[in-house]
Amino acid sequence: MSSLLEKRYRLVLRMLPRSYRERREEEMVDTYLEEFDEDALDEVRPSLSEVASIAALAVRTRMGSAGAPARYAVAGATVRLFALLSILIHAGRLLTNNAITVAWMAGAPVEDRRMYLQSLDDFSLTGIIGSICQWVLPLGWVVAYAALARDRRRAARVAAIVAAVPFVWTIVDPRWFGGLSGFDIATTAFAWLTALAVCCGFHDDAPATRLPLAPPGLALMTVCVLMGLWNVSMTPSVDFAGPEVSIWCVAGLLWCVARARREVAALEPPLSLALALVGVAVLAERMSQIGLIMDGGGLGEEPMPVMWGQTALAVLLVGITGVSGALAARRVTREDPARETGSAVG
Repeated sequence: MSSLLEKRYRLVLRMLPRSYRERREEEMVDTYLEEFDEDALDEVRPSLSEVASIAALAVRTRMGSAGAPARYAVAGATVRLFALLSILIHAGRLLTNNAITVAWMAGAPVEDRRMYLQSLDDFSLTGIIGSICQWVLPLGWVVAYAALARDRRRAARVAAIVAAVPFVWTIVDPRWFGGLSGFDIATTAFAWLTALAVCCGFHDDAPATRLPLAPPGLALMTVCVLMGLWNVSMTPSVDFAGPEVSIWCVAGLLWCVARARREVAALEPPLSLALALVGVAVLAERMSQIGLIMDGGGLGEEPMPVMWGQTALAVLLVGITGVSGALAARRVTREDPARETGSAVG
């Protein structure tokens, strides 16, 4: 008859995929139980560290480690590509905005430059933390991108979390209380989803993942140039989400061309699914900004026709990539029934 502790361990182990439990559950339960005397089996519970370890294992096994069932392999590859593409966008936005700020400072009138520097002259605790969040921590996106390019996973995980911290400060900063917008929530969610994808997808057992079609340095430089061109072309208009949406639209169009030429067949369905997920994230930013403008919270200089046209193209491409990826994923899992049931996994 099973003890109460054994039942509790089996309940915790249900976090693991069925195929993994079929191979390892009995072994794991025996290992856990051998540490306890028989008299204590109904009086103790699995420790928090054991539960956390099993939860981490559950994430790793669902993120496509070697020999994983087909659906988990697709899920893991999708999450890793989503993380790479998202970090590329975040890093490109950071470098572009900093470059534009420096260029503006170099050519701005003396009075405008002085006013801008005075806005940073806040040595209170809130001001210092805000300055660190604005200028220092976001550099983590660039560090995380470089770390992933060199397959330094632990460094990438730490850097991504550090880079996402400023988005939380946007919400908790007292100056934002009562003024938090949907755009702030959308950007914060995108940042933390990116950090979560890096932490979950790039575990130590995951296969190496690279950006498709372009080396990392060239991809980042291209994103920065295109974002800079968008910002310059929109001047004096203000469009915070426009650079990200435009970059995603370019990526979606390139995917359509590459798919038509069968150049990305080996990367499907994870590539199309990852593109669709990134598209949903940038569309959330775009729609929240449009909603803010329509509620009278804009700056009065936004190019609405361009925004609506860009949004329509992005919605179309999200639909195309999402449907294509979903159909391909369904086909892959159907073609690999042995691995899906775990019978072919040693």
